[in-house]
Amino acid sequence: MQTGTHLDREHCVRAVQSKDARFDGWFFTAVLTTRIYCRPSCPVVPPKPRNMTFYPSAAACQQAGFRACKRCRPDTSPGSPEWNRRADLVARAMRLIADGVVDREGVPGLAARLGYSARQVERQLLAELGAGPLALARAQRAQTARLLVETTPLPMSEIAFAAGFASIRAFNDTVREVFALSPSELRARVPRSRAAGTPEFPGTPGTLTLRLPFRAPLNPDNLFGHLAATAVPGVEEWRDGAYRRTLRLPYGHGIVALAPRPDHIACRLTLSDLRDLTVATSRCRRMLDLDADPVAVDDRLRADPVLAPLVDRAPGRRVPRTVDEAEFAVRAVLGQQVSTAAARTHAARLVAAHGKPLDDPEGGLTHLFPAPDALAAVDPESLAMPRTRRTTFTTLVGALADGRLRLGVEADWAETRARLLDLPGFGPWTADVIAMRALGDPDAFLATDLGVRRAARELGLPATPGALTERAEVWRPWRAYAVQYLWATDGHPINFLPA
Repeated sequence: MQTGTHLDREHCVRAVQSKDARFDGWFFTAVLTTRIYCRPSCPVVPPKPRNMTFYPSAAACQQAGFRACKRCRPDTSPGSPEWNRRADLVARAMRLIADGVVDREGVPGLAARLGYSARQVERQLLAELGAGPLALARAQRAQTARLLVETTPLPMSEIAFAAGFASIRAFNDTVREVFALSPSELRARVPRSRAAGTPEFPGTPGTLTLRLPFRAPLNPDNLFGHLAATAVPGVEEWRDGAYRRTLRLPYGHGIVALAPRPDHIACRLTLSDLRDLTVATSRCRRMLDLDADPVAVDDRLRADPVLAPLVDRAPGRRVPRTVDEAEFAVRAVLGQQVSTAAARTHAARLVAAHGKPLDDPEGGLTHLFPAPDALAAVDPESLAMPRTRRTTFTTLVGALADGRLRLGVEADWAETRARLLDLPGFGPWTADVIAMRALGDPDAFLATDLGVRRAARELGLPATPGALTERAEVWRPWRAYAVQYLWATDGHPINFLPA
């Protein structure tokens, strides 16, 4: 077992021999005799244990001279759930790398966002993942390149730069090294209809159609139900069995349509700049919590006899998150002490007045949600809300606009929650819902939420916030998922997949 892996050799061998897909993305199996690396669930006959070695990342496999298996395509595994359940330096760095920061800002930019030196970040990533930030970003570029080669008819030169490579030569060399095939050979292996980008959804030609993998089980009801029920008109909609929304991205904007399927999420992306593909995909995966380990979560919650029937009835609930942390924080303030419908109305007014317009030939999306700097320029007197909430709103957007408050994937959960509570008008509910759905803290708990307290009372749990928080200690570190199961006892539309 290589340094940094969280499973011992015996567990890894057992997972490979049983082809256990739950461990895909947790670690990679490198075969010493063939010099190929695979996901644990690779369908080929498992190698002899003495010929297996294990790495915590695809980048570490590539650095050690192994190439990706053509059969199981390990680069398409779900991401490791480690990076979504931890808030330490390595986890925050991995979230930033997935968001394309190394490609845009280099290792110094990554280190600056984390508040550490580049040498410290390099050392920590090498110790745990067997690869530094450049190697990890390179592996991600290779995955993006393969995706574009196989699903679009774009020229290779365009693909090279869209995937983040600095030159066509670097693109060609990396693809050959990782996949043991040239880019043109990769494309030749794909059926003509797939290479032409045949969409799963009808509509505009030239868009990208992807399959986003996840670890089973996945219950789509509360996930898509929540996103659809709280959708802001103009920015989000439910149409033809898919959740659609606009995206603000580093190089431009996009529109995504996401639809649940039995073994994947169908993703249709329209981007103004293809360099945003990796970032857009990463943010959609994060919004849908696709890298979660539902078996670990449900096993923990099922140990409580009160929650066990809820888990058994509909296992695999995910936490619906966001593609834009600042947007969600603003919407959380707009939703303070009002109904879901009223919160949508307030947000829709802001969007119509201050959002950036865009065209959507396939649906009813009209705007990007306003950026913090645009909202900071809004006249507070024009906001149809109580004076105290106007103060909360203007303080929040001001802090976001000038950088005093950062809610990105690099945020330290505990520190950011404390900063939120220091803002006027921010109580436990607002801070905790932002921690749960924007920051991605899997242990955030909404003890003061009315729906949670009502469910607790019906289940015979303590209904006061203090007593319920104490009772919820047994659900750690997955209290955000417990909230989803508690909310599901109610008949609110957030709990049901739209028709």
